[in-house]
Amino acid sequence: MSDSRANIIGVLSAVGAAVCFSINDTAIKFLSGDYALHQIVLIRAAIGMAILLAVIFPMQGGTKNFKTRRLPMHVLRALFVVAANFFFFLGLAAMPLADAAAIFFVSPLFVTVLSVVILGEHVGPRRWMAVGVGLLGVIIVMRPGTASFQLASLLPVAAALGYALLHITTRWIGPTESPATMTFYIQLVFIVVTAVIGLALGDGRFAGQDDPSLEFLLRAWIWPDPADTFLFLLIGAASTGGGYLISQAYRLCEAGLAAPFEYVALPLAIFWGVVVFGDWPDLISWLGTSLIMLGGLYMFWREAMSSGGSLANQPYRK
Repeated sequence: MSDSRANIIGVLSAVGAAVCFSINDTAIKFLSGDYALHQIVLIRAAIGMAILLAVIFPMQGGTKNFKTRRLPMHVLRALFVVAANFFFFLGLAAMPLADAAAIFFVSPLFVTVLSVVILGEHVGPRRWMAVGVGLLGVIIVMRPGTASFQLASLLPVAAALGYALLHITTRWIGPTESPATMTFYIQLVFIVVTAVIGLALGDGRFAGQDDPSLEFLLRAWIWPDPADTFLFLLIGAASTGGGYLISQAYRLCEAGLAAPFEYVALPLAIFWGVVVFGDWPDLISWLGTSLIMLGGLYMFWREAMSSGGSLANQPYRK
């Protein structure tokens, strides 16, 4: 596959993953008032694993996807995404969806820095400037030093670091591992980790916390309401599809190119926040979110111009 074709498929995969993850985030926030986080994620992972084995594996070579010579790296990568999910969803329980999603987009900064430090990729000054604009937007949304600042807003930042490390490890193992294999080991580690946490905390012995994030983590497990079956199926399908697509994106093109296209999740988060939860961003949130999107869009525009106006014309230039 040519570099230009790989970049195009990688970018489209990143956009598709952002759509899937936005649906997943919305459904989990909707369920966060009734269920424990680890229960939701365990059910999601079990459904996702079933979809992976029944649908994706047969299309991607079947049982050969179980085989890997890089099991420790798969486990490490999966632990990064487990941490990212837990931190983000805990923040989501206490924050508007749009604000949590906006703060989370400090992740491209982490991805860019780590891609230089760990992978040795080159990042030009205009890309650094675009990332800086996005970071300024994140700071505006967080509002540190004001009465509006809340500690829960640090959770999406921690999630962003875990997410960036996920992508860096994807770049490491992507050339030898298929997206189906990478998705399988992520779902497997999700099942193991959430089952262990459920055994430790699922009886609700520490429940009754005033903080919504802590309560989401420590709430007792309950038998799922049949009315919520569709939502659980939805998050299982969305997380599996998103995991597969994002593995494909960072496997096919540079981390610094794929990351900006995940900004599609920002307008989607605003849309779902308004439609589902009635959370309208205030003026400051709009300003910060706009800067985050501006940084990402400018980064895309610069790379498109450097390749003659279209990413399809020639390979991506670092």
